[in-house]
Amino acid sequence: MPSHRAVLGAALLAGLAGAVASLYFQPRLAIQLANTEWGQRTLGTLLAARAPAPPPGLAIARPGARLPSFTVHTLDGTPVALPGRWAGRTTVVNLWATWCAPCLREMPILQAFARTQAQHGTQLAGIALDDAAAVRNFLHAHPARYPQLVAAPGPADAGVRLGNPAGVLPYTVLVDADGRLLKTHIGPFADTAALAAWAAP
Repeated sequence: MPSHRAVLGAALLAGLAGAVASLYFQPRLAIQLANTEWGQRTLGTLLAARAPAPPPGLAIARPGARLPSFTVHTLDGTPVALPGRWAGRTTVVNLWATWCAPCLREMPILQAFARTQAQHGTQLAGIALDDAAAVRNFLHAHPARYPQLVAAPGPADAGVRLGNPAGVLPYTVLVDADGRLLKTHIGPFADTAALAAWAAP
């Protein structure tokens, strides 16, 4: 006869499996959960535990600290030094890829946010962790109304440097005018209001 502890353990596992299945078959619910502070903390903890170790000596952004210096490229291959490129304005940085379906679904939300900020609000920048030609082709067919940069994916890419060693996309960070990392967000935003609330001072 199974012990009380075994029965309780089986019930907890069944409940967890049910919750995971529910989120899998209801992606909108998963996004809503990920847009809560608790959901982000939980996701961050789970992903950090499973992430590969970054290369030795690689400088990685930490909340409250200034971003480490690194280089990405414009769509035509011109090097761009970060975080200097964003100096003087708070910046939302969204990491994405052309093969990432949730990233592409999130783009209209980012576009709408960029329009609301105009010239004087928080600026928005995309960094595609992808092949530059694929990004150019995608953006030719689906123009983005905010600046786009490109970085080669890998164990020391821009996402890892910005605090995402697990490589989950989309991944978004908020950087202040002095180049300090304020906060991170794993996964897509549910809507423009959720993004605006997250990026608010």
